[in-house]
Amino acid sequence: MSDEKIKVLIVDDEPLAIQGLELRLAEFAEVDIIGTAINGREAIREIRSLRPDLVFLDIQMPGIDGLGVVRALLGGDMPMFVFVTAYDKYAIEAFEANALDYIVKPVEEERLKDAIHRARETMSSKSALGRESQLVEMLSSFNEDERNRIKELLEDKEWSEKTRYPERMSFKDGLKVIVLNTSEIDWIDAAGDYMCIHADGKTHIIRETMKALQSRLDPERFQRIHRSAIVNVEKVKELHPHSNSEYFLVLHNGHELKLSRSYKDVITRFL
Repeated sequence: MSDEKIKVLIVDDEPLAIQGLELRLAEFAEVDIIGTAINGREAIREIRSLRPDLVFLDIQMPGIDGLGVVRALLGGDMPMFVFVTAYDKYAIEAFEANALDYIVKPVEEERLKDAIHRARETMSSKSALGRESQLVEMLSSFNEDERNRIKELLEDKEWSEKTRYPERMSFKDGLKVIVLNTSEIDWIDAAGDYMCIHADGKTHIIRETMKALQSRLDPERFQRIHRSAIVNVEKVKELHPHSNSEYFLVLHNGHELKLSRSYKDVITRFL
């Protein structure tokens, strides 16, 4: 059996579901999680760019669903797909009949082990092409209207921007997984290799870069005011000028943050 790792991409419109699957998959030494996606359009782009071996793909997503993702990729280099679904065992028989793997939510440990084992066996054999043929056969029922709908969504930049920044985000805090509405976040600052998320009087510490965290937040709501700080502009109550073109922001909870002169162009957001 090859020692090559299985490059995995996780696709789900629920951040908490992604977080949970990441934690489960982290226990498999043969798995390398190379990325995640939160909607169908992003999934298609990431699959084409990252070229994963295996994609854990949620079926029920707004816009382009899991089947739409697979349909849009037909004709190119196809990864293996494990469908993740909340369907009951009777509805899932259609996938089983086509020799496609699937996992029913909530994900069970043994079922996940089976999926990884099947992926490893497929990589070690020459059965991947056969699986693609089965995918083609199963999805051949898509009519022209459905194909056009997928194409429209792929080209719809406004839809993409709306789905890019979710209203809820999840992250690991110690042994817990915390789920927050982004509207609850007051500000975020850096502490060495960690980020401190301040929300409703509590501070959650996560290991993530400022750049990565900022990419998950809507720039219309969250603004960088310092190389080590991001603020929720809706939480800002007052703006006080200081020396050297710097400002102090006073939040509704009374906390003060410094806006450095390097980010003075941000002032217009508060005027």
